Amino acid sequence: MAEKSAGTAPSDTTDATSSRGGRPRDPALDDAIIEATRRRLVLDGYSQMSMGDIASDAGVTRPTIYRRWPGKFELVVDALDYGFRAQRASYPGLELEKLPPFDAFVEAVRRVDPCYFNPDAMVLMGNFMGEKLRTPALLEIVREHAVEPRVNLVERVLENLRDRKAVRADVDTHTVATLCFGAYYAAFLRGDTDTADLAHRVASTIWSGIAAS
Repeated sequence: MAEKSAGTAPSDTTDATSSRGGRPRDPALDDAIIEATRRRLVLDGYSQMSMGDIASDAGVTRPTIYRRWPGKFELVVDALDYGFRAQRASYPGLELEKLPPFDAFVEAVRRVDPCYFNPDAMVLMGNFMGEKLRTPALLEIVREHAVEPRVNLVERVLENLRDRKAVRADVDTHTVATLCFGAYYAAFLRGDTDTADLAHRVASTIWSGIAAS
């Protein structure tokens, strides 16, 4: 996870005054709370993290948090949304449909990497999967906002390549995209630490089976 450099924690004194006066809340406090929440999700997981620990890490009081979010679930949803948006913003400005076919496929596979933006993403995903029985709505949010957009990107690229006659007409785009996504989890669980060229290796292996003759 990309962490902000340590510095002086924002004070929530101004925030309390601003709330009473009806002025806009301090965005620096929002950022500090979101960053603290994201870190606690990695260290403690959703079930074990507490609003008190988040407040302490962010340098604010618990009432400051509750003035912004009604509870832990809503705060975590916003923290996740922050990460999703930051990842999308970190993608290079490439028009995949204009790249050579194989290069477009490699780039799509690269973007399906859960750790593309956040190096702690695998730990987070493990925590969220562990919440399947306790907090199923949380995993649904991760699936809707983090998993499906990435996998769907691979499917759309494959569909475009099929229209360009670069891949076979009978390619099962759903299964190919799922295999690409799963490759990162398999590499993590097998302890593969050198994943810099994983996208290219995965794409190369699959390409020979899907490319149009």
